[in-house]
Parts: sequence; C-alpha cells; structure tokens
Amino acid sequence: MNQTRSIETLDIAGVPVHDRGPVPAALELRALCGDVVAVSGEPAYDAARTPWNVSVDQRPAAVATPTSVDEVRLVVRSAAAVGLRVAPQGTGHGAQAFTDHDLSDVVLLRTTRLSRVTVDPDLRIFRAEAGAVWEQVVEAAAPYGLAALHGSSPDVGVAGLSLGGGIGWYARKLGMAANAITAVELVTADGQLRRVDAVHEPDLFWAVRGGGGNFGVVTAMEMRLFDVADVFAGQFVWDLTDFERVLRVWNAWAPQAPDEISTSLRAMRFPPLPEIPEHLRGRRVTILDGAVLGTDEEAARLLAPFRELAPQLDSWQRMPAAGIVRLHGDPEGPTPGVGCGTLVNRLDEAAIRSFVAAVGPEADTSVLMAELRQLGGALATEPEGAGAMATMRGDYAAYFVTIAPVPQLVEPSRAATLAMLASLEGVQSGGEYLNLSERTVDPARAFGAQRWQRVLEVRRRFDPAGLFLGNHEFVG
Repeated sequence: MNQTRSIETLDIAGVPVHDRGPVPAALELRALCGDVVAVSGEPAYDAARTPWNVSVDQRPAAVATPTSVDEVRLVVRSAAAVGLRVAPQGTGHGAQAFTDHDLSDVVLLRTTRLSRVTVDPDLRIFRAEAGAVWEQVVEAAAPYGLAALHGSSPDVGVAGLSLGGGIGWYARKLGMAANAITAVELVTADGQLRRVDAVHEPDLFWAVRGGGGNFGVVTAMEMRLFDVADVFAGQFVWDLTDFERVLRVWNAWAPQAPDEISTSLRAMRFPPLPEIPEHLRGRRVTILDGAVLGTDEEAARLLAPFRELAPQLDSWQRMPAAGIVRLHGDPEGPTPGVGCGTLVNRLDEAAIRSFVAAVGPEADTSVLMAELRQLGGALATEPEGAGAMATMRGDYAAYFVTIAPVPQLVEPSRAATLAMLASLEGVQSGGEYLNLSERTVDPARAFGAQRWQRVLEVRRRFDPAGLFLGNHEFVG
C-alpha cells in the first residue's frame, strides 16, 4: 500500500523523480489506451493533472481523461494489467489531501469530460455524470420548482461532494447529500460497470455513500430533488471587531435552533482585489449567512437575536432557491487555496477565548477564512437507508483556508490553517468530515468503529488488490 510522502521525492542523485520522464508502466498504459492517457513530458499531461486547487502540484505516473464509460473501463482494466493504481478525481477541489500519497504508481482518472445532467421532474430525481458540477444541477432543476442538496459553491463537483457526505444550506432539515443518492453507476476493479442501489449490490451502495473513490470509478449518480422553489436566505456583515460578541450569541443560539435554519459564521480577511464585491474588498469582517426553510415570519423570529447586534449589512430576504448556490461567495474557477477542517462541539469559555485570539481582530494570521458551519438537526440523526456516513459527530464543521499564489507559500499557509485547528483542540468532537479534511487523517474517525469495519469489508470484497486510491485511503 502507498505511504505518505514528503513534498518533493528525490532519486539517489538528488533529481526530482517527476523530472526523470514517464515510468515504463505509464508508457504501457498509454499504448493500451491511446490519447485518453497522457504521460509526463507531454503538454496534455500538465493540463490534465492540474486540479481546481492550483496550489496542489499532483504528479501521477499518468493522467486519463475519458469521454465515455467504455473509456473508463478501458483505463481501469489496463491500469490493473500494467501494475498502476487508479485515482478518480473530478474538479480537484479537495486535491490537497490526495497529494499526501505517493503517486508514482498511480493513474489519475479525471472525470471532468463526463458532465451531462438530466432531470425527471415527475420522479423528482436528477442524474449527473461524474464530472458535473452543482451549478448545472441547480439550473436544470429550478424551472420545475425543485432544489438539490448542493453545497456552498457552484463549481464543486456533484460526485465528490455527495460521495463524501455533502452539507449545504438545507442540510439541517433535509440531511446530507450522500443520503439523497438513489443509485450509483461505477466501474469496479474487475473493469465491470455496475449500477448499485438499495436492491442491487446493497453493500456496495451503502459503502460508496461516504466512501467515495475507494471502491471504483463513479461514472454517474441519481439523486433526489426536493420541492423548494424559494427560500429565505442572506447575510449579516459586521466589522471583524464585532466577531467575539457575534460568536457568543451564535454559539448559544445555534445548538438549540430549529432544523429549518442552517447557518455559517465566518471571520474573513479579504484582500483588495477587484473581483471581490466593493463592500467587502480589503476589509476584515464577520459574516453570518444561511437559509431558512420556513415562512418569512419564522425567519424574522429566528434572525432577531442577530439583528439586535446591529449588522452593517442585512441582505436576508426571500429569493429563488437557485440563487443560494452563490450565497456564500466561494471563489469560482481555479484557485490556489490551502485549507483544513474538522468537527467540533459547542464552544466552551476556554475555546471561545482561544478561537477569538486565533482569528479575531488582534490575531496576526494569513488565514483568509475561518468558518464554523452549523450542524445538528437531520445531520445528527441517522435516516432510514443511510449510507456509510450516516451522521456528523459535532455541533459545527470548522474549516480554514488561506491563499497560496506561489509554491513557497504552501507550507506556511498549511501551518497557519493548522494553528486554527489547534485553537479548537479542546472542543474537537473526535469525528471527521473527510470532504473538509485536506490533510492526512484517520478516515475511521469519519464513520465510527463498527461502520469502519464494514466499510473495510466491502472494500476487500470489491477491490481486494487495492487498485483504487481516494483522497483518503481506506486500509486496515
């Protein structure tokens, strides 16, 4: 099995391994698969290996960009034949954790060219190929008054977010995206395309909903849609000097809030860039945003404690559901980000003081965003027919991100985000949300001991040789 590696791997002469040209197995794979595969030294290789997170320098043995399920099957069978492993990847938002692995025997299989989305409004189901992003689904469902359990960014992959759990603005009421999946089509280690659901290969269907790319190459999924045509949503904005008082009110309010509201509290340090909205450009601010699945009157009652804190901006209003895919203002397009996250419990007094010292107005940090996203509600209760990741253990998902526009800033940026985690050490829940764990962690913590053993049993059954490599490798 692969081991974690240092940032740069050198040969005996001190030459970076990736500068020595393609390995023989990669050339064999290219011979078997043709132009679907690119190897080191070819222009197509550098273009194909670059993920959405452009701070990540992933250098696999080869990169495959299939345009059909048959080409996916060809790559999987051929990789197994020449002794390479297969790592599925869509957009590459979470590629930071992936590059903690040795990729010298890996073919990176990018699914971005498989991107069709269709909607069945009568069944309230959509089908998305593995390279589709959430904006496509939102736009396809909106004309029917339907909404999906999308995340907070329009260009995050449907498959990557959902197979790893998936939380968004409806999560506390409607649950994780993983548990809205009704069927998955994937190519397994034997090169076969399987359609799995609650009836057909139910163990594999259970494991992939939370286990992601460790069981095969997902080529398409079907997921439930919900009757949500509009929603009460928006943002409050204060100066960063108000962060502590907003945090204290929100931390007391959030764990008892009804399931109909999902919110996120952030300390933000915006650079003075023209693409940032003028009211935020170059500022240090506190932002509380979210959505309410309820009436305007219910929303006003729920938001009243924060309006009493006199925000500088209050944009909460009823809006078309499709509009909230950009509510959070997450960056779109390739971005050089370094992030990390974990799950935490309600903050006690020591944690509040530690967190404010780390992210508040007096902190000396390069962290662009320090976020606590509200959990609980449906995320804390296992629904009938749930997948491997049935619940999230904690009151909040904590996530921190910096920008590293040049390689020299990657390690300092990582250290800055890890310092944020350390500030919450006393309230970490012991669980993990692997979609936000952009570093090597024990994946068992995302499932719990009993579920983790079942996950491993399914992996051994369908991938006994360990052909597939996900962002977080499942071994044990």
